[in-house]
Amino acid sequence: MKGSLIIVSFFLLGTLCGLYDLLPPGFTTDNMSYYALCALMFSVGISIGNDPNTLKSFRSLNPRLVLLPVMTILGTLSGCAVVSLFLGHRSAADCMAVGSGFGYYSLSSIFITEYKGAELGTIALLSNIMREIIALLCAPLLVKYFGRLAPISVGGATTMDTTLPIITRCSGQKFVIVSIFHGFIVDFSVPFLVTLFCSI
Repeated sequence: MKGSLIIVSFFLLGTLCGLYDLLPPGFTTDNMSYYALCALMFSVGISIGNDPNTLKSFRSLNPRLVLLPVMTILGTLSGCAVVSLFLGHRSAADCMAVGSGFGYYSLSSIFITEYKGAELGTIALLSNIMREIIALLCAPLLVKYFGRLAPISVGGATTMDTTLPIITRCSGQKFVIVSIFHGFIVDFSVPFLVTLFCSI
C-alpha cells in the first residue's frame, strides 16, 4: 500500500511540475519517455534474470496451475472488451491496451503514452494502481468468497513482488510459488500485449 501511495505522489508531483512549468528548459523532450522506457525494460530484465532459484522452483508446480496466468490474461482482456461496449469514445483495442498492464503501472503507462498519448497513458496508470490497491485491500474477502487463487488472479503482474506478502498471508504458504510463477508470466506478457493492442 505504501509503495502505491509513493507512486501516486510522484505522479501528482510530475503533473504539478508540468502544469506550472517548474522543470528546466529542454527537460521534457519528446524522447524523455522513450529513455525512461528503455531504462525500465533493462530493470525488468535484471529482476527476471537475477533469481535463478525462482525459475527452478517452477518445476514443482501442479501442471493445472500453469493455466492460472493464462486465465488471468484472458479474463482481464474479456472484461476490458465488454467494458468498451459502454464507452463509446474508446475502442476495444484502447480498453484492452489499458487492461494489458495487469497492475504493472510503470511499464504499461509509458508504453501507452508513447503509442496513444498522455490521456490514455494516465488512465492506464490509475487503472493499474487501482488493481494493485484492490488486491492489497480485498485479498481476505477474495479468499473468503472466491477461493485461494482469487487474490493471485486479481493481483495480476504484481503477485511476484508487491502483493506477494498479503497473498501469502491470506491464501497460505503453499501458494507462494504459484503466486511468483503467475506474476512472472503475466509480467512477461505486458510489453507484448500492450504493444499489440496499441498498434491495432
